[in-house]
Parts: sequence; C-alpha cells; structure tokens
Amino acid sequence: MGTEAGEIHRGLKGVYFDTSEASFIDGSVGKLLYRGYNIHDLAEQSTFEEVTYLLLYGHLPTERELEALDSSLRDNRGLPEEVVDIIRLIKNCHPMDVLRTGISALSAFDPEAEDKSIDATRRKGIRLTSQAVSIVTAHHRIRQGLEPVNADPSLNHAGNFLYMLTGQKPMDQETNLMDVDFILHSEHGSNASAFAARVTASTLSDLHSAVVTGVGTLKGPLHGGAAESVMKMAQDIGDPANAENYARTTIENGERIMGFGHRVYRAEDPRARHLRERARVLGEQKGEPHWFQILMSLQEVMKPYQKKGIYVNVDFFAGAVYHLLGIPEDLFIPIFALGRIPGWTLQCMEQYENNVLIRPLTQYTGEMDLEYIAIDKRE
Repeated sequence: MGTEAGEIHRGLKGVYFDTSEASFIDGSVGKLLYRGYNIHDLAEQSTFEEVTYLLLYGHLPTERELEALDSSLRDNRGLPEEVVDIIRLIKNCHPMDVLRTGISALSAFDPEAEDKSIDATRRKGIRLTSQAVSIVTAHHRIRQGLEPVNADPSLNHAGNFLYMLTGQKPMDQETNLMDVDFILHSEHGSNASAFAARVTASTLSDLHSAVVTGVGTLKGPLHGGAAESVMKMAQDIGDPANAENYARTTIENGERIMGFGHRVYRAEDPRARHLRERARVLGEQKGEPHWFQILMSLQEVMKPYQKKGIYVNVDFFAGAVYHLLGIPEDLFIPIFALGRIPGWTLQCMEQYENNVLIRPLTQYTGEMDLEYIAIDKRE
C-alpha cells in the first residue's frame, strides 16, 4: 500500500517555503519586527496609516509620503452602489461571509483588477484596506435596519471605522485603541491566511482573489476566532472569583483555555502587552473592570504552563477591548481581517515579484493497482 516519500511535516510546521522581508518572528523570546522595526515601537509611536506605508513600500514615510497614502485611504472609502445592494441581499449572513463576498464583488469595479504589477497590486491593496471597512460597517448597520453611514474625511482610518460602525464620532482614546489594534494585526509572517493568499497569488491570480482566500482562511476558528472565544469564555466565568475553578475544570476535562498558546511563540506574544493595559484602563472608564480582572485571574492560574511555552496571545485581551467598545462578537474576526489586508497585500507583492507556483506534495497511502470491476459484477 502507498508509496515511499520523504519526511512529512504535517501542517508544514517548521518548513521554510521562501524568503520574505515582511516580518521577523522569534518565537523563543517573543520578538516581532515589521520590515525590521520592533512591534513595540510601532504600537506605541506609529499609526496604522504609517505602518501600512511601511509594509507596502518598505520604509517609514516622510511627511509628504504619509500624506499621500492617507489621502488615498480617505479617497477610497466609498463603495459602488451595486456592492451595497449585494450586502443588502446577504444581510443575514455572518460578517466574514459578507466581507468575503463584498471583496470579490469589488473586483468587478476595479479598473486594475487583472494588473498584477507591483505598483498596481500596492494601489489595489490600499483601496481594499479602505473599502473593506465600508463593507463591514455597512453590513452591520443594514442588518440592524439602519442605513450605512458615509465616511467622515476628518477622521483617520481607525476613527472612521468606529464612526461608520456606530454613527457617532469616537473619543480619542477609543480611536487610539482601534489604531493600535489594527497595527498589531497588520502582518504576521506566513500564518495560515497569508500562506493561503500566497498560494492563490502563486497561480498568478489577482489580488482580490488572494485577499478573498485570506478572508476565507481567517474565518476558521483555529486561526482568527480566538478573540471571540476568549470573550465568550469570560462571559461564562462571569466573576473573577470563578476564574480559577473554571480554568482547572476546563483543563481537567481536556479542553483548551482560549487565548493561550501560539503556533510560533513559546514566550508571551509581544502584541499582547499593548492591549493589556489599555483593556484595564478602558474597563475602569466604562465601569466594567471585572472583564480585565477575570482575564488576569486566568493568566495567574495558567502561569505553571509557561514552562511548557504556553503564554497569552494577542487575542486574549483583544476580545475584552472590542466588547468594551461595544462591538458585537461576530465582528471580532472581521476586525482582524481589516487590519491584516496590508499584510496580505505585501505577501502577495512578494509572491508576484519572485514567483514560483506553490505546489507541495502529499504522500499517497491508499491501495495500488486495483483491478477495475464492471458494475454488474460488483457485490
């Protein structure tokens, strides 16, 4: 039975399939760089617009370069009315399904849809970064029986997202929180969705198709769904006093404590620290400090598992932040996607620039050389 093959790496764990200048991850010490810049510096000193420029152009922008990118993002916030009509037709679908369908529909209205040059791919990525926000927010309002809100050109990318979602201008602190969250989710190497997008790009398909692939992959609970699961877990716990018993019971039953562990990191996810303190402050300001307290109680219970390389990841505090901002749980994964579009675009740019069709092998383990039997002679 089967055929002989080389060593199998299930899940491609530990396999390098290409080189990249997008991001560097050292999971043993919890280090993350975008284009050579430490995520801690970017999260605390930069903006999502600046990080988007860094990813797509390879260097930090000058004031003039940043103004040009910012103008492009603001100028492309609108959606064709036909795409809004599609959103109305599928308003009862999950937001990730709507985002996937909306991005696919946008390709019909993009004059550069089939242009796979680096410059055109970059421009399309910038457009999609803005348009995806409009898809998610328009759908959220339509499903509530409300009309979509037009973009506010006076607001930055993060602030405009919150405004188009709620119809109310956000406070500066809320805008900053969303901005940092987008930065933290912008790029993360060859994760499942980025790899899937690169596989699509490697066939020389278009960027819209590759981003649709990324969205579809991100939807899976083993990739993008952890923040939603963490918040549901916190709601099940209900009170910080219940956290320890909940954690121990869950572990004894062989189940996972959500928001802990990562495929790459064997130290604390470097992105987590930037949401931890912000979640605490926001919880106190909103009069709901217990969510943060529940999470910290869980983190304390899980400390013994750090010796096994199991630490909190970025999703652990993200769910609480979104909840405190009044964002529904089924929008947690779409928010991840909104931040990741620049990263997916960069991954596709790299693939187009030095393309080789990605086509791994699987070892066949089935029967060999079976005799065909006519249907009237089969038992």
